Amino acid sequence: MGINRRVLILADSDNTFLAAQSFNRKLDWQKIRDYLANSQEGRELIEMVIYVGLPPARERFEEQRKTKERFIYWAKSNGFLVVVKEGKAKGDDYETNIDIVMAMDAIELALEVKPDIVVLVTGDSDFAYLAEKLRRRGMRVEVASVEQSLGNDLKVAASSVVDLIEVFDKFDRQDNGQNYYRIGNTNLFD
Repeated sequence: MGINRRVLILADSDNTFLAAQSFNRKLDWQKIRDYLANSQEGRELIEMVIYVGLPPARERFEEQRKTKERFIYWAKSNGFLVVVKEGKAKGDDYETNIDIVMAMDAIELALEVKPDIVVLVTGDSDFAYLAEKLRRRGMRVEVASVEQSLGNDLKVAASSVVDLIEVFDKFDRQDNGQNYYRIGNTNLFD
């Protein structure tokens, strides 16, 4: 193919996990990375950054937190750049505002490393303005999600959409309704 296009992938882990879960699939980050930065299609991976919102260090979130900590360790050990943001308790749940961190990093990284393509792995329409901003800087912005999880504002703001259903079909099915992250041959229960 001649010229390689340099690809920067930024992934919203919770949004992607929920999309896979809606298809009763275990999430396989390595397959997602290989699919989005396929060298046979002339795509050269600069970096894949996974954004993880960590539940607060409180007893009621202990299991969720341990699961995400194991995932973070695995992701870092397998060549992913991981950005973690501590969550704050909010009622019976928690919030992390990881979207803001991801958007700020996307602008900074894109301007520093100047990729040809920025892939946003999320369906969250909160990223529509980010997609437009990057496109105004001359970058192609692809949104990787599944149709059911893709907000219309984000779909319209992106240069193109990569439907992850094709790669989700290659993932293992979830067993008995458990929520898992897949880590190599290990399943992390959520």
